[in-house]
Amino acid sequence: MTPPSDLDPASCYGAVKSRDRRFDGMFWTAVRTTGIYCRPSCPARTPAPGNVTFHRSAASAQAAGYRACKRCLPDAVPGSPQWDVAADVAGRAMRLISDGVVDREGVEGLAARLGYTPRHLTRLLTAELGAGPLALARARRAQTARVLVETTDLGLADVAFAAGFSSVRQFNDTVRAVYAATPSQLRGAGRRAGGASGAGRAGDVGGAGGVESGDPSGSQGADDPVALAVVGLRLAVRTPFAGQALLAFLAYHLVPGVEVSGPGWYARTLDLPHGHGTLRLDLDPALDAAPAGETVLVPVTLALSDLRDTTAALERARRLVDADCDPLPVAEHLAEGPVLGPLVRATPGLRVPGQVDGPETAIRTVIGQQVSVTGARTVTGRVVAEHGRVVRTSTPGLTHLFPSSAALAAADPETLPMPRARGRALVALAGALASGHLALDRGTARAEVWKAMVALPGIGPWTADYVAMRALGDPDVFLPTDLGVRNALRRLGHDPVATIEAADRWRPWRSYALMYLWDTLMPPAAPAPPADARAGAVTTSQAVSPAVSPAARPARSTTLSDTTTTEEP
Repeated sequence: MTPPSDLDPASCYGAVKSRDRRFDGMFWTAVRTTGIYCRPSCPARTPAPGNVTFHRSAASAQAAGYRACKRCLPDAVPGSPQWDVAADVAGRAMRLISDGVVDREGVEGLAARLGYTPRHLTRLLTAELGAGPLALARARRAQTARVLVETTDLGLADVAFAAGFSSVRQFNDTVRAVYAATPSQLRGAGRRAGGASGAGRAGDVGGAGGVESGDPSGSQGADDPVALAVVGLRLAVRTPFAGQALLAFLAYHLVPGVEVSGPGWYARTLDLPHGHGTLRLDLDPALDAAPAGETVLVPVTLALSDLRDTTAALERARRLVDADCDPLPVAEHLAEGPVLGPLVRATPGLRVPGQVDGPETAIRTVIGQQVSVTGARTVTGRVVAEHGRVVRTSTPGLTHLFPSSAALAAADPETLPMPRARGRALVALAGALASGHLALDRGTARAEVWKAMVALPGIGPWTADYVAMRALGDPDVFLPTDLGVRNALRRLGHDPVATIEAADRWRPWRSYALMYLWDTLMPPAAPAPPADARAGAVTTSQAVSPAVSPAARPARSTTLSDTTTTEEP
């Protein structure tokens, strides 16, 4: 297997020689003399230039016959931000592979979503990433399996299916090939490293986990619908990481029944390919204080009715926290001007909150047209209560799955709690999503999605752009007609018209520029309690209350009714 030729060996070797963590996840280094591949920041002795090759993906290194370094754990890194910046076929394919599409639908299903034949897609991915879709999916399964083996008490057979393998034999063979160890040997190494006690390893993407409140197999008993397999993992994100600002955004946009939050945490229900579940993010303020240019670990707890959804749920959690963002180039670019410079320095590492389901994001966006955030939450909560599926969870306040597109497509627009024109637009959107005419799974090119959306009744550029930013991960979206943007600029003492006209200077990171402006209007999240005061259980009062303290930041006490849109209903 020949690595992609667009990697400059001299630049890559310079990053390896300096052990620059900023390049972790951008490329991988394979060492001929040892037969292993590493991340650029591997602490081992730097190999000679003539003994290394560079690869765009871990799968490329594996396909070339290299095994993962046991010292630097090269698969335990954030993904490449270039997948979202370029949004080319390779980037869109990687997003779908990470979501488990190959595991569920095969290469044929992945190719169909992207609009290519399997053979042509394999050629494209091999040329761009050094490996085809099967090898890329295999590398992803191996990474998930290692984390689960080393850091949870799941049985090895359960780990195999949770990681996406179709058989235990395939799981055993892959682990041996990638890590030069059997699953049992990996588990023993994890125990010795403290994985069983929850300490984990500094570079790991997973943390302590286990199975609670149910059958370890993850199967949901009919008589006990609360019995879910609980797995604790950790998401690797680059620093700086503004976790408290992310929590404030998520907490202020909570939909009753689907989302809850409390001091230092956020949780929600998940509608997954094989069943349902919940995820919980713990966003400790200490994450915000980590030095720039490092990698920190965000704890995430998944409770799943079917362990086969582990990969899909983990990818949704990664999207939610914008885990693949590289904040340093974003900050360097946006901090140059007088408008955003002070904001970037005040809140380094601001993320664009992602989503766990594209159709949900689009539907919530239409509901929120021309109403305040508080009003949109109330209306969406009523839609959820009427059309969402009831589920029982162990987290108070999480009672429903967000309504499916099919359920809303069958609804009578006249009965929806919104103006009739918007109700008709919502039903039309849901129909397009349910029929497959509109796909928001990151597989379709963004320009095609945008055209399909604005062709629907009641949906204009604001809605299509907002969905591109939140659901498709587009880092270069700006909303010039947004009232919140204009009010934020006025509050900052800038002329909205002149500033918006010059917004192209923020390319290709305009989505982050937009978030910095909105952040000036955002009520803050309630602070997390001290570490020694945190309890494992969640109280009802914590779970059902938005984590917002209006008095904590008087300068930002606006109710965000300023962020209503100018979309035509």
